[in-house]
Amino acid sequence: MDNREEVREFLTSRRAKITPELAGLPAGPRRRVPGLRRGEVAALADVSVEYYAKLERGDLSGVSPAVLEALARALRLDDAERAHLANLAQAADGSDALTRPRRRTAGPRWTPHRSLQWTLDAITAGPAFVRNGRMDVLAANPLFRAFYADLYATPGNQRNLARFTFLDPASRRFYPGWDAFADITVAIVRTEAGRNPHDKDLHDLVGELSTRSDEFRTRWGAHNVRHHSTGTKHFHHHAVGGLSLAYEGLDMASAPGLNLTIYTAEPGSPSEEGLRLLTTWAAGEEAAPAEERPPTG
Repeated sequence: MDNREEVREFLTSRRAKITPELAGLPAGPRRRVPGLRRGEVAALADVSVEYYAKLERGDLSGVSPAVLEALARALRLDDAERAHLANLAQAADGSDALTRPRRRTAGPRWTPHRSLQWTLDAITAGPAFVRNGRMDVLAANPLFRAFYADLYATPGNQRNLARFTFLDPASRRFYPGWDAFADITVAIVRTEAGRNPHDKDLHDLVGELSTRSDEFRTRWGAHNVRHHSTGTKHFHHHAVGGLSLAYEGLDMASAPGLNLTIYTAEPGSPSEEGLRLLTTWAAGEEAAPAEERPPTG
């Protein structure tokens, strides 16, 4: 696969982030680059300047694991960035041909096995859902659907969290710290692009968002990647107010590439009470005839 532009931009962007001081090198006068020079990265990785220049031009085909590890150390890559570099190298020389998902040109949308839906429905203390790397919501429990009511209220979102974040004005209210959510969303999608570069639906999504959102396009150009597994997020639900929720993201062994995320509140906190109120509100919404339901916007 010809992914030289992707490789070039990723390596260049990582090099620009490392200052000489961070790398233990003298800064020196008259530096014309924001981070390290190519020669400095080459020296730190113990490769020739000519060889590193070849790599940074985008040619990762045939690069050994030892060289990739040396590059990762020189550029101080975190775990997500290391995995992304390895994925780029695999795609460059075609070594991912047997491990990547086969592209499907037709067939039904993935649906959860009934036991997975039973499991999600059994989680009643907090929102829980399954997504793919494109940020499509593939399965959810009732509390998640109530929690993300705005996502489901707008058909144009297509139950996709990236579209919701960048194209739906409701996301600015739902995410009080919108910039952080936007950064995370793009980093997850960029990570998926490295893991599965042959996904046409992913390419289409990136093209759509790049065309319609300057905020997305700017972040996409930063080439940041992320492993999204645990933390705390802050929300503002239109019916119950502010919620601070911890989350755990679990990769699904039964469906590689899919992630199960569960939100919960600290016991005894106002957010725990907020989730109880949300459960009550959701039950009332479910019971109310459609024509009597208040607008969610």
